[in-house]
This record gives sequence, structure tokens and C-alpha cells, in this order.
Amino acid sequence: MGPGDMTSDATVEWEKVLGIFSDEAEGLVASMEENLIALEVAPADSLLQAILRGAHTLKGAAGSLGFQAVTDYTHGVEDLLQALIDRRVAVDEERVSLLLGAVDHLRDLSRASLAGVDSLGAVHLAHLARLKQGAGLHPATEAVAAPAPASLPRIPESPGGKRGRSRMDLERLDRIVTLTAELSVARGRMTQFLTRAEDSGASWDDALSLQREMDPLFEELQEEVMKVRMVPVGPLFRQHLRTVRDLARSQHKQALLELEGEDATLDTAVLDALRDPLLHLLRNALDHGIESPDERRAAGKDPRGHLRLRAFHDAGSVVVELSDDGRGIQRERVRERAREKGLVAAPERLRDDELLRLIFEPGFSTAATVTELSGRGVGMDVVRRDIEALRGSVSIQSQEGRGTTLTLRLPLTLAVIQGFAMGVGDQVYVVPIEGVQECMEVPSEERTSEASGVLSLRGQPLPYLRLRQVFDLGGGTPARENVVVLKHPDGMVGLAVDELQGEGQRVIRPLGKLFQGIPGISGSTILGDGRVGLLLDTPSLVRRAIHRACEHPEAFHSPQDLLPPTDAPRAPSRPSPLPE
Repeated sequence: MGPGDMTSDATVEWEKVLGIFSDEAEGLVASMEENLIALEVAPADSLLQAILRGAHTLKGAAGSLGFQAVTDYTHGVEDLLQALIDRRVAVDEERVSLLLGAVDHLRDLSRASLAGVDSLGAVHLAHLARLKQGAGLHPATEAVAAPAPASLPRIPESPGGKRGRSRMDLERLDRIVTLTAELSVARGRMTQFLTRAEDSGASWDDALSLQREMDPLFEELQEEVMKVRMVPVGPLFRQHLRTVRDLARSQHKQALLELEGEDATLDTAVLDALRDPLLHLLRNALDHGIESPDERRAAGKDPRGHLRLRAFHDAGSVVVELSDDGRGIQRERVRERAREKGLVAAPERLRDDELLRLIFEPGFSTAATVTELSGRGVGMDVVRRDIEALRGSVSIQSQEGRGTTLTLRLPLTLAVIQGFAMGVGDQVYVVPIEGVQECMEVPSEERTSEASGVLSLRGQPLPYLRLRQVFDLGGGTPARENVVVLKHPDGMVGLAVDELQGEGQRVIRPLGKLFQGIPGISGSTILGDGRVGLLLDTPSLVRRAIHRACEHPEAFHSPQDLLPPTDAPRAPSRPSPLPE
């Protein structure tokens, strides 16, 4: 091994050390931030000691690597923390804000040191002086940072560096998922072959028995592979503790975020896509929901508003709830805005759930003035679009004067679903099974070539779309036509298809760039016979069916009659069972 190889090995080892420091620093800074927010709500010596231990550990780790800027700055943070522990100064909002600002600087300085920039800037020095003043000390007139050791290689790391390494791991996991999908296709082909052989009278009992023995092993393998991608929601939730505190202060309000169900797990892809919608909802709750301290006192409430972020598993999904104890949604204001924007002709006839769902319409806002946080009518419609892109749904409940709860229902993973397959001509379409209510045959008098229509479902109007016309597949209407009834927060609609192919586990594959953006299609899957099935974009099809039905409401008293209540009483008649 030559000198060049030794240098290369040293570089690799040093990069590993820097990677460890990056992860440790991010964790320590996040822990300090959480403890500071808890300290502001309920001051305790144990919290101060924990924050000091975190700062001291970070200073030691930075010092061992020669990161002098982090070391010098952390020393100033320790001075203020020690003064608080010794009770030389009091824990108050100003000093907690100083320390939270210091946490931000420590995060920036750690990342800058990893990128090879090891010096304190003017903004760092100014904040360091404020820390010393907060501790009752006289700040030094100037501070000099030692240069970074030139002999040690540095690797640049952006604020998303840690997630970048996670993405490399996910590439390997995605490969495992792809292999699992191929195994699923092979299993489906073998099952079909063996089944045909059995039907033809051939003796394949032993082969079929072996095949059936493979099934639980395959399912267990797939389950374990999917678990590798699952991560708890806790870290994402805890990031918003600081967000709520700072946004409330900017609005001259007080608010506390409570977390519940941090151990609930989600696919990493779902969790990443949840970040922006969750931030939108928190900003909206703080701006529209939580009142000012004076308003809350006048209403007999705690001056500090309370928000609760909760997650739990439910029937193969993850439910994320954000609730607040604010003013709630003012129905009369929603009706007024709906009338002004021409969304509905008679908003007073809307059911309560229909009325509340109007806030998810593009451009809809009940805010009297535009603020930095909200009021422009963008945000809630983006939330619905982003959640539905994850094959999820969003619903809302609110009581005036008592608060609002928004519920997001998300799939555990984007890679695999229990899907229901339907055939139209030579094409197969798939919808998530949890949205399928029942199946029914189209009455003979309703079999037309129209792209949409309205059927009667136990006395209730059911708007439906005929997929053959929607996707312009050509061909004539079959002798027997079936309707798959789908339930969605916006209402119930039907999809008219040629045949029902039944339920099964489907591995979802993203569409290629050429086919992305096709209306009504959100993904694809490989079927058991090797063909490609298309995953339907259920929310957009539901809204399209309702919209088309409302354009032709002649058969009903009002367009709103086309939105059947989800809790409508059912007649004793028995719906058609789903095929196996």
C-alpha cells in the first residue's frame, strides 16, 4: 500500500468522524431546543441541567475536532445557563429567547464548521455579547477564532446533509422494494398457471401445496422490508414545538403545542411529504384559530392557547389530528364568503360538513385582513391537494368558541396497497380497497353511451362516471355493466366498468415523466399476468362526477341533493357483495 492509499484511507476515516459529529450535533441542538421550550412553560432545574449537559457535550465534541468557533460560542451559552442555574438571573421570556437564538447559531456554526468555515461572524459575535449581558457578565470587546486545521480534509454539508445520507439508504431500500415487486409478479404468474393446470384435470396438488406454503413466507418478507422504511412521527412533530412558539410570538399571542402518539410510524416518503401540509395547518390554526390573550381571558379561557398534535394507527392507516381550543370556524362568515365567490347558490342549504369543506376550495379565506401567515386563500387547498396526492384524505370538525380539529388519514406506505381491480375493455384500473363501499349492476334502462349520469342508490342520488368514456377507450357498452361505489369526504360516487376483478395486494409504481399529470391517473402496478394496471386518482374522479352531476340537476330538487349524506340510513336491501 503506497502513501496515496494511506492518505485516501485517512480521508475516508475523517469523513466518517465528521458524519458522526454532524448527527450528534443535530441531535444535541434539537434536544436543547425542546428543553428550552419546556423551560419557558414550566421552569425547572432539571431542564436547565439537561440543557447545560447538551451544550457541554457539544462543546467537547467540537473541541476534539478543532472546531474553535463552535467551542467559543458554546462557552458563552454555558455562562448564561450557569447563571440561571445559580439563580443569579431569573428564567424569563427574554432569556429563553436569547438561548433559542443561540441554538440557531450553534446549528449554523456546526454546519459551517463541517463545510470548512470555522470562524465567528459579526452576527454571532453580537449575539454572544447579548448572552453575556443576559448572564450579568461584561462582554469582551472582541473575540478571535482560531483557524481551522489545514491538514484535515473537510466535506461540505448542507442543512439537509443528514437527510441526504438517508436518501442514499433509501435508494438501496427502493431496490429491495423493486425486487419484491418482481417476485410478486412471478408468484402471480405461477399461481395462474397452476390454477389452470388444476382446472384441466392435471395432478398438481403437490405443486399447489408448495405454492400455498410460499405465500405466508412472501408476505412476511414483504412486511419486514416495508418495516425498514417505517420511521416514527415524533421527530417531525417535535420540530414544530419551536415553530408554534415563534409564530405565536410574532402574532403577539401565546400558544403551547402538545404532542401525542410520537411512536406511530409512517413510510419515510409519506413523512417527508407531510412536512409542508402540517406547517400550513399549524400556521392557519395560530392565525385564525388561537385568539389573543385578552380575547381568551374575556371568553374565560387560559390566555395561552393550546394545540394538540396526535398520531395513531387505525385500520391500516395512520391518522394525524391537529386540534386547537381557539375560536372555531364561524359558519356565517363561511356562508357569506361562499356567496360572494359564487361557490354555491344557496350556502344556507349545505349540511355542516359540506359547509366546512368549503375552506379547502382554492382562493377561499374568511380572513378580514391579509397577514404574514395567512389570509390570501392559499394554503388549505394546497393541504388537500398534497394529502390526496399521498392517497390520503382530510376532514374537519369545528365548534364555534371551542376550537377546530383537522384530521389527516394517510396510508402507512406508498409502495403497497390493498387494491380493488376493475376491467374496462383490455385495460385494468385499481382503486384502494378502503374507499370501496359496494358494487351494483347498472339497470338496463341506464345503459347509455354517456360519460356520466346519476343512479338511485336506496333512494339516494349517486353520481357516476363511465370510465370507458372518461378515458376515451372506445368500444361499445357491454351487455352487463357494473358500478363500483366509492366513498370520499366530498361525497359518494360510482365508477361504471365492464367487469369486477376483485381485491388483492398491489405494488404501486410511479408513472414515468412522460405520463405524469394525466388527469385521473396517479400511478401504476404490475398485474399477475404481467400487464400494467393503472391506479385511479380517486379524489379528482369524485369531484369530477359531482361537478358533472351538478351541471344537470333536472331530476332533483337542488344540486346539493347530489351530495348524499355519508350517514344516511340504509334500507334493508342487501348490496351486491364484493367479488373474492
